[in-house]
Amino acid sequence: MKAYEIEPIKLIKKIADHLKNEMKKPEWVDYVKSGANKERPPEDLDFYWIRAAAIMRKLYFESPIGVNKFRKIFGSRKKRGVKPEHKVKAGGKIIRTILQELEKLGYVEKIDKGRRLSAKGRKLIDDISKNAG
Repeated sequence: MKAYEIEPIKLIKKIADHLKNEMKKPEWVDYVKSGANKERPPEDLDFYWIRAAAIMRKLYFESPIGVNKFRKIFGSRKKRGVKPEHKVKAGGKIIRTILQELEKLGYVEKIDKGRRLSAKGRKLIDDISKNAG
């Protein structure tokens, strides 16, 4: 099966399971909110790897993408009490560190207008999608 034929959640979970063995989660991730729109840090213990897998999947379909575009993608509405809600970007630190870590592993490469998936990253997603199907 191809990557676009698999449900996104299933593919992201499979990629996250693979990345758990390769990437080390920074200590501060458990204590930091993922954006100004959130009230508390993420409760999911696998949040870091799931976000990394979602970034890889997004780069597989669209690239190049920079940190600011990922902030828009992962942002959501901020509750403002009685006032109308507004869309707020996600925090950039987590996204930036994930992209840097994926660069070190060789899955992502930096280009002029952002980052894109390398041949090694594409091969990883293709292999995982074949086995997931």
